[in-house]
Amino acid sequence: METAPIKDYSRRSRIIRTAVTLGIIAIAALIILFSSFYELNEDEYAVITTFGKPTVVTDPGLKLKIPFIQHKRIVSKATKSFAIGYDIRTNKSIPSESVMITVDYNFVNVDFYVEYRVTDPVKYLYNSQDPDGILKMLCQSYIRDTIGLYKVDDVITTGKSEIQASIKDKILNRLEAEDLGITLVSITIQDAEPPTTAVQEAFKAVETAKQDAETATNNANKYANEVLPAANADADEILQKAEAYKTARINAAQGQASRFSELYAEYSKFPEITKQRIFYETIGSIFPGMKVVILGENGNELSTVLPLSPLITSGESSPAQPNE
Repeated sequence: METAPIKDYSRRSRIIRTAVTLGIIAIAALIILFSSFYELNEDEYAVITTFGKPTVVTDPGLKLKIPFIQHKRIVSKATKSFAIGYDIRTNKSIPSESVMITVDYNFVNVDFYVEYRVTDPVKYLYNSQDPDGILKMLCQSYIRDTIGLYKVDDVITTGKSEIQASIKDKILNRLEAEDLGITLVSITIQDAEPPTTAVQEAFKAVETAKQDAETATNNANKYANEVLPAANADADEILQKAEAYKTARINAAQGQASRFSELYAEYSKFPEITKQRIFYETIGSIFPGMKVVILGENGNELSTVLPLSPLITSGESSPAQPNE
């Protein structure tokens, strides 16, 4: 009578053990199955280590690996970033990172934004313990070193592009030497200002004055460009008139000199006649409307008529008197 319950209990125990065993096997199979496959996105690297030897998978899609033998680590291809001098989440300044000293012994508060990406996932994972932290320390070091070579006015106003380029070149050279598997994409000055309010206002006033001076210079250049063509045209016209007047005066003087030379030659030949001719010509120019008749010594006989005016008609029997 007592053996039946014992047999039933034993049978149930075997069934339970069998079910548990099958469950464990099923779970293990599922674990093995799920650990054998992984999906790789387009913006990711997969570093697969087989007995400690790494290989890189770059093609996206569903991939297979040997469970418990091959191990997978995912590395993002996307551009990463961090801030120096302020907290990205709260946008609050971090003075220990942002306050620096310039070559002219002034303090300046400078914030930077750094972007970088992984170029070699194997080197990124195994050549250093913390490549991201190393990059940030390198950036901080070269930022302070470079800012210390510039004057505060250059850091805040005109020298930002040059400073950024110089820092980037230094960091890229150092990363190449360290072989961390990462590269610097960009490093940008987000903000640069004096650490105190009074100095900030002074720099703002200087910047405003520079802008006003630039505006005044531009306006002056614009006015000069508008006025100079007209002034040049007027100057050319005046020069042309002066040259024409000069030429006319020279020609007139040369004509008078030539006439004087001819007159002197005639004078040398016949002095008395030439004197009389000059006298009559002078009288004719002074009294152009008068008729002059030269009488003989007896007062009646016409001896000479000079053309001081239209000649007296030859039929006149008596001398004409001067018109008043």
